[in-house]
Amino acid sequence: MGKRVLLIEDEPNIIEAISFILSRDGWTVHTHEDGETAMDKIAKMPPDMIILDVMLPGRSGFDILRDLRNHTASKDIPVMMLTARGQEKDRELALRLGANHFMTKPFSNSDVRDHVRSLMEA
Repeated sequence: MGKRVLLIEDEPNIIEAISFILSRDGWTVHTHEDGETAMDKIAKMPPDMIILDVMLPGRSGFDILRDLRNHTASKDIPVMMLTARGQEKDRELALRLGANHFMTKPFSNSDVRDHVRSLMEA
């Protein structure tokens, strides 16, 4: 099982919470806060999994997900999308673009941990 996750998120409280949850579960958590340079970060150090916020400075998580799925090196990396906007159209778009899971904020610590585990076991 892979143990490196890249969290692309710009809210400090969310970064701290998810980093803590996953670090306690044995993951190495790398973080990135800017949508504009996210693909560069992924290319330089491909993670085993990505947790991707929808609303980011520079570029949206949907744009980044589209790029991930269109590049051979990143097309198979599991992606869990996070958003404060839990509208059905956002969920449908994320899944259509290739997200493996879609989670709304606020979330429970155990939900994050359990979904990361299940995506990596798939």
